[in-house]
Amino acid sequence: MHPIDWLIIGAYLAWIVWTGVEHTRGSKEIEGYFLGNRSNPWWAVGLSVMATQLSAITMVGTTGQGYTDGLRFVQFYFGLPLAMVILSVTAVPFFHRAKVYTAYEYLERRFDLKTRTLTSALFLVSRGLSCGTIISAPAVILSIILGWNLTLTVLLIGIPTAIYTMLGGVQAVTWTDVKQMYIIVFGLVAVAVALVLGLPADVSLGDALSVAGATGRMQAFDFRFTTTETYTFWSGLIGGLFLMLSYFGCDQSQVQRYLTARSEQEATSSLYMSAYWKIPLQVLVLMIGVLVFVFYLFNQPPMLFNPVHEAKVKASPQAGAYAAAEQRFDAAFAARRDAATALTSSEPATRAAAEDAFLKADADLKAVRSDAIAIVQDTTGDRSYRDVNYVFPTFVTTRLPIGLIGIILAAIMAAAMSSIAAELNALATTTVIDFYRRLVRPEAPDAHYLSVSRLATAFWGVFTCIVALFAADLGSLIEVVNRFGSFFYGSILGVFMLAMLTRRASGTGAFVGLIGGMTLVATVAFTRPEISFLWHNVIGAVGVVVVGSLVSLLAPARRPEPAS
Repeated sequence: MHPIDWLIIGAYLAWIVWTGVEHTRGSKEIEGYFLGNRSNPWWAVGLSVMATQLSAITMVGTTGQGYTDGLRFVQFYFGLPLAMVILSVTAVPFFHRAKVYTAYEYLERRFDLKTRTLTSALFLVSRGLSCGTIISAPAVILSIILGWNLTLTVLLIGIPTAIYTMLGGVQAVTWTDVKQMYIIVFGLVAVAVALVLGLPADVSLGDALSVAGATGRMQAFDFRFTTTETYTFWSGLIGGLFLMLSYFGCDQSQVQRYLTARSEQEATSSLYMSAYWKIPLQVLVLMIGVLVFVFYLFNQPPMLFNPVHEAKVKASPQAGAYAAAEQRFDAAFAARRDAATALTSSEPATRAAAEDAFLKADADLKAVRSDAIAIVQDTTGDRSYRDVNYVFPTFVTTRLPIGLIGIILAAIMAAAMSSIAAELNALATTTVIDFYRRLVRPEAPDAHYLSVSRLATAFWGVFTCIVALFAADLGSLIEVVNRFGSFFYGSILGVFMLAMLTRRASGTGAFVGLIGGMTLVATVAFTRPEISFLWHNVIGAVGVVVVGSLVSLLAPARRPEPAS
C-alpha cells in the first residue's frame, strides 16, 4: 500500500483511541461506566445501535454475499421494522422502568436466580463467539494486504479496541460509534461511486444492473414458503422477526445501548432509527457487492480472490493443474465479457439469445473457479475454504486509487471496532453485574467493581481474539455470525416472552423451558441440517414457551415483583 493510505489508517486509529480515552473521566462510577449515567441523546444512541450492527462482517461478508448471491440476503432483515415496533412498547418500558444494568436482572425479579444465571451464561457464550467472528473479518483483510500472520492482525484490531473500551466504558463506546458511523457511510458511498465510474464508457449503470439481473442478482424477493431455503420473504419476516426481537430485546449488547438514553421516549426513538434506515443501508452494502460482480464482468478478475492460498498452490505439485485452470479461466472470462457486452447492446428481438449466451459463459467461468477451489482444498487441506470473504478486500486493494484504499480500510476497521467495543462492554457488564456482583461479592465500593469490569473487558478481549483465529475458515462470515446467534437467540427470547406475556409462568418453568428450547434447537441443528438456521429462532422461542408453560402448570408461579 502507498504511504498515504498508511497515514490515513494511522490517523484514524489515533483519533478513535483518543476519542475513547477522552471519556474516561466520565466513567468513575459504575453507573457512568456501564450506562453513561443514562444521559445520552436519542440520535447518539441510535447511531451507536446501528454502528454495533454494521460490523466489518457487514462490509466484507455482505458485499461478498451480494457478489455471489445478489440482493436476496436483504430478506433477512424484513422482520426488523416490526420487531422495533413491538420492542418499543414492550422491552423498552420494562427495562427503563426497572432501572436495571442488564436485561437479565429482570429475569431474577420475575422468576428466580437460576433462570437469570443460565440466560446470562448463554448470552456470554453466544456473544463471545460472535464477537470473535466480528474481529476475524478485518483481520483477514489485513493479513492479505500486509502478508502478516493472522494472529498479528487480530491483535492489531482487538488491542486498541479493548484499550479504549476498558478505560472509557459505555460512553467511549457510544461516542466513538457515532464518529465511526460517519466514516463507514462515507466509505460505502465512495466505493459505490468508484464502481460506477469503473464501468466501460459505453455501459450505463442501467445496462450493468440489467446484466446482473440476468443472473438473478437483482431479485430481492422470494415468496416460496420453505424451511430449507435460508433467504426467502417468509424466513426473513418470521424467522428474522424472532431473531431481531431476541437481538434487540434480549441481547445485552443492544439493550445496554438504549438503557443509556435519557428517557424511555428517547430510547424508543433510537430503535426507530434502525427500523427506518437499516434495510436501505443493507441494500447499499449488497448493491456494492452486485456492482463488484458487474465490474469484474468487464475487467479481468483473479481466478481466486485469496492471494495467500493461490501462492501456496503455485508452490505445490498442483502448480501445473492450477496453471491449466488459469488458462481455461482466462478464456472463459473473455467469452463472458464478450457475451456481457453483447447483452448490454442487444435489441429486444435478440435479447433472449444474448442472455442465454451470457448465462452459459457465466456458468463456464463458475465451473473453472470451482475446479480451482477444489485444487486449493486438496493442496491446503482446508475443506471449508470459500472465496466469498476475500472478494471485497481484494477489489479494494487492487482496484481503488491511492487514498481511497486507506479510507475504505479505515471504514472497515471502524465497522469492526464499533461492534467489538459494544460487545466487549456488554460482556463485561454481564460478567460483573450478573455473576461477580450477584454471586461473588454483593457488597463492594464502585471503585472495586470498576477495576473488576476493566479486567473482565480484558479477559473477553483475549477470548474473542482466540475465537477470531478460527472463524475465518468457517465460510461466509456474515452467515457464521448469524448462525452463532440463531443457535441461542430464540431460546433466550422465549424466556423473556414467558416473563412479559404471562403471569402464570414460574421460575422452574422458565428454567426448564430454556433447557428444553436449547435442546430442541440443538437436536434440529444436528439432525436436520437442511432446515435453515433462521428457523432455529422460531423453534427455540416456541419450544421454551411450550415447555415452560407446561412445567409451570406443575410449579406455580411466584408473585412477580413490580418493575420499578
